[in-house]
Amino acid sequence: MFSRLIDKRLLGLAAISGWLCLCGLAVPAKADIGPYLVIDAATGTVLEEHEATRPWYPASLTKMMTAYVTLKAIREGRLELTSPVTQSANSIAQPPSKMGFKVGTQLTLETALTILMVKSANDLAVAIGETVGGTEENFIAMMNAEARRLGMRSTHFVNPHGLPDNRQVSSAADLAILALALKREFPEAHKYYRHPGLKFGKKTLRSANREFLQRVPGADGLKTGYICNSGYNVAASATRNGRTIIAVVLGAGSGLERTAFTREVIDRGFRLGGRGQHVSTLPPSGAGLPADGYCKRNPKLGPEQILARYDIRQAAGKTRSAVVFQSTGEGRPVIAVPAGDAEPGEEGAEFPSKSGKVDWNMILDRTVGTEQVAYAPITVRTGLAPGSVPAAAAIAPVAAPAATVAAELPSVRLPASKPLDLRPSVVVPGAAQTTPAFGSLFNGNVPASAVPRAKSGN
Repeated sequence: MFSRLIDKRLLGLAAISGWLCLCGLAVPAKADIGPYLVIDAATGTVLEEHEATRPWYPASLTKMMTAYVTLKAIREGRLELTSPVTQSANSIAQPPSKMGFKVGTQLTLETALTILMVKSANDLAVAIGETVGGTEENFIAMMNAEARRLGMRSTHFVNPHGLPDNRQVSSAADLAILALALKREFPEAHKYYRHPGLKFGKKTLRSANREFLQRVPGADGLKTGYICNSGYNVAASATRNGRTIIAVVLGAGSGLERTAFTREVIDRGFRLGGRGQHVSTLPPSGAGLPADGYCKRNPKLGPEQILARYDIRQAAGKTRSAVVFQSTGEGRPVIAVPAGDAEPGEEGAEFPSKSGKVDWNMILDRTVGTEQVAYAPITVRTGLAPGSVPAAAAIAPVAAPAATVAAELPSVRLPASKPLDLRPSVVVPGAAQTTPAFGSLFNGNVPASAVPRAKSGN
């Protein structure tokens, strides 16, 4: 009797659920967000977290460590911003996203760092590693030594770019520690990761983090990443009224969900106080790595679902409208957000619709925010500054770190023995094949023969 009663109740619930679906009132299933963590950059205090110490594939967030090791070499005088980086056969062999410069092409280390952090170029990650470490293998050893010194307990690197390799792992907590060290030790270096895009000759190469940087108030970095086994990752930061919040979000279902969710938790972080646990003291997670093919199992939210889940106006108690589809007036749909350089599956490329293309500007306005900063790509070029010579002292042997700084992080006063000088270098007028330092990168044209073919993002 009891079992029959339960069966009837279950059938009744199923009927009600089916009726709701037919009426279009069912709440859409939400794609998973993987581990995430929100911290106060001034104190390292955890403001919000979910499985923050769970091991995860970092994808291109790896490049934050590539930049960190490089900036440290510059600070210690082993390299200069004008030091040459050369495209080698090994570096050009890396899969996209990459610049695709011919073997032997040279550019300044400063230009290479800018391209690395904005466009996430895998070939330049290896070329930078070879410049700093002498060999890619030695540079990877330097990356792992720094990870141990910083107290990144779940992290191991096997390449400098984050392309798929199941041996390369980290965690949201570790990546937050790295982001914290990058911002604190090298505050001037935000110039390398705050740009929404690059201009190289006639090509415009958009950053996968551009919508966050242009639309979220106070956004000032840091880095996105994507491989199928990780989903969509980001380490993001924003500064408002002198306070900086860092969020690391791993395993989002799409580029748009990654950005919208990050905006949501950063906004919430600014409303929270700083009395929680420190990022360096979070306990180990019992969960394991995501299974291979994570992106195929994690459903992407459609445009209606994205708007229902992340609508800023709805959260503020305002009325929500339906998704808008744009049309040319001739029956041919148009799309508001170009996706030529998008990461695989990024907004504007992942939601085909039989009735037309989604007005992504409206979706972005409502889920990430209206544009705060106009899109202004920074111009970069190949070539060296006058008098550039290889720095023989750049290659340093990798020694075991004396001690980690994890215990120091709660009161974080990371060393800055030699401040990084990012002031523009003097460029000799009329010099051929020159690349100005960062502050002067907006000058000059590039021969058409030097423009790389467009590559897909990663």
